[in-house]
Amino acid sequence: MIDTMKIAIQQVNKTRVSEIDFANLAFGKVYTDHMFMADYREGTWKNFRIVPYGYMPVSPATPAIHYGQSIFEGMKAYASADGNEALVFRPMDNWKRMNISAERMCMPQIPEELFMESLNTLIDLDRAWVPNVEGSSLYIRPFMFSADEYIGIRPSLDFTFMIILSPVGPYYATPVKVKIETHYTRAVQGGTGYAKAGGNYGGAIYPAKLAQDKGYHQLLWTDGKNHEYIEESGTMNVMFVIDDVLVTPALSDSILAGITRQSVLDLARHWGMKTEERKVSVKELVSALEQGRVQEAFGAGTAATIAHIELIGHDGKDYKLPPVSERKFSPRAFQELENVKHGKSPDLFGWIHRI
Repeated sequence: MIDTMKIAIQQVNKTRVSEIDFANLAFGKVYTDHMFMADYREGTWKNFRIVPYGYMPVSPATPAIHYGQSIFEGMKAYASADGNEALVFRPMDNWKRMNISAERMCMPQIPEELFMESLNTLIDLDRAWVPNVEGSSLYIRPFMFSADEYIGIRPSLDFTFMIILSPVGPYYATPVKVKIETHYTRAVQGGTGYAKAGGNYGGAIYPAKLAQDKGYHQLLWTDGKNHEYIEESGTMNVMFVIDDVLVTPALSDSILAGITRQSVLDLARHWGMKTEERKVSVKELVSALEQGRVQEAFGAGTAATIAHIELIGHDGKDYKLPPVSERKFSPRAFQELENVKHGKSPDLFGWIHRI
């Protein structure tokens, strides 16, 4: 349920946008002037407000802190080619996925009107923060957490929904090195891997750090049962071009249904490329690497869009992939996605929401 959708706006006295060096943006370190907040109380969404970005009081008893009752989404807005509009990439898909996560975590559904109206109003207010620098964008972080003041284990009653905005540069500036993980697990069958729940990511930090200590940037996660099949790459979906076929692990309840992943598949099929969504075993991948049949490998996710993989490590051996300059599909897909997101290519699939 939702009360009448009227957003109260408390603007900052002075914007900080002139202080920002948009040509040198680190990911997730700079935030815009304002943030959106809404409360879920007594079965209804209410108290819609935009306030200056800043710290906020939270009960020390909230289950969000103790039990990880929190979910989030990641989206991006881009400056249009003429600089007059903010173009948001596939926001309705993020709204739908957030509600899938909410259901899994015993949280209320977020009405479409609440999600889209808050997004539109906040970005319109802070549109000066949308970078107009190549490779940069406005990262959008909607999230919801339990606002209960109760440390018993039960479905919470009260929640807070928020959106914060962050101008960002490229997530990965260069191709990445990854290691196939066969001990630690990101997600298991029957778990929360298909939801964007905070705990999924917190639990992945330690094994990723171990890999980074060995010179890798990230992990190729495998299934939690036998570590036999490839599932994801770090915080992204993973895709391969093997023998001119775009191959990616089939979705399951331990793999997030990535919006960038689906966009890349849509482009490949539109271009007439053969695609396969299926199980990809570690044995098959290593064999194809040894035979030189893996032409491309890349992660697909909102933060990085497409992150080229230059090397895959397994059992103490590193397998180098062809240089990005020799790859045919992923650079083309990356450039086409960039062109669509900035309004430079036709929006054939209806992906762009204009503000």
